[in-house]
Amino acid sequence: MAKKIILAVLVLILIIVCGIALLGNNSVDIYNDGENVTVETTSFSNVDKNGLSNEICRYTLEVMNDTSTNITSYRNGIEDICKQYGLEDVEINIDSSIGPNQIPVIVYVDGTSMLPTLQDGQFALFNKTHDVHVGDIVVADSEEYGGIIKRVDQINGNDIHLVSDNKNISYEFINGELYEIKGISTWVDVSDINGVVISY
Repeated sequence: MAKKIILAVLVLILIIVCGIALLGNNSVDIYNDGENVTVETTSFSNVDKNGLSNEICRYTLEVMNDTSTNITSYRNGIEDICKQYGLEDVEINIDSSIGPNQIPVIVYVDGTSMLPTLQDGQFALFNKTHDVHVGDIVVADSEEYGGIIKRVDQINGNDIHLVSDNKNISYEFINGELYEIKGISTWVDVSDINGVVISY
C-alpha cells in the first residue's frame, strides 16, 4: 500500500512539473513566403497576442526592405518586440517558403536589362543575404541607379561589380541629342546587396 502511495505521489509530482514546463513555454512561430507573413504566438501569460503578432508582421515587412538586416539581427529584433510585450525567454521559430531561418522577398522586375533571363513585368524571389558569388543574380541598391536587379560580374573584397544580362546596344534621339542605350555596369558595396535571386 505504501509503495502505491509513493508511486502516486511521484506521478502527481511529474504531472505538475510537466504542466509547469508546458505552461511556462512562450513561443513565436513566424512564416514568410516572400510576400505574406503569418505569426502565431503561444503563451499562457496575459499578453496581447494580436498586438504582438501585428508588431512582428510590421517589423518583418521593414526587414524585407532593409539591406542591412540579416537573420541574426532579425531574430534579435523579434526578441526585443517580445520583451516589450512582457514575454521573456521566448522560443522564436522562423520558417519560410525557402526553408528555416531565411528571409525570402518577392520583387517585381521592371525593364528589359536582364533579358533573356528575366522578363519585364515578371516576379522574382530572392533570399536576403550578403553571401554572393560571381554569376549570382542579385537585388541591390545603387547610388547611381536606385533599386536594381543585376548579375554579379566581379568581386573585389567588399566591392561587387554588377552588370546587365542584356548586351544589346541601341541609339535613341532624346531632345535632339543622340544617346547610346545599353545595360548597366556598376560597382556597389556588399552592404548594398539586398539578396540573391533564387527563383524566377
